[in-house]
Amino acid sequence: MNEMLSSGIELMLIGMGMVYAFLAMLILAINVMSRLVRRYFPEMATKFPEQPVTAGNDKAVVAAITAAVHQYRKKHKHG
Repeated sequence: MNEMLSSGIELMLIGMGMVYAFLAMLILAINVMSRLVRRYFPEMATKFPEQPVTAGNDKAVVAAITAAVHQYRKKHKHG
């Protein structure tokens, strides 16, 4: 029984090591491809900025969200 348990643990560690190695290679490949695209296709890189563009404090959006929350709370009274 002890031999089977050690074989199982060894197999588990090998499998987990393979998964982590694959994930590390995947991250490396994504970073390399990103750098290549930025270097050789700079016009494409500027189309898709790294940071998402936020609307900021658009008063119409804030008013719409406030009205929606107010209607939801009015419709679904708890308690």
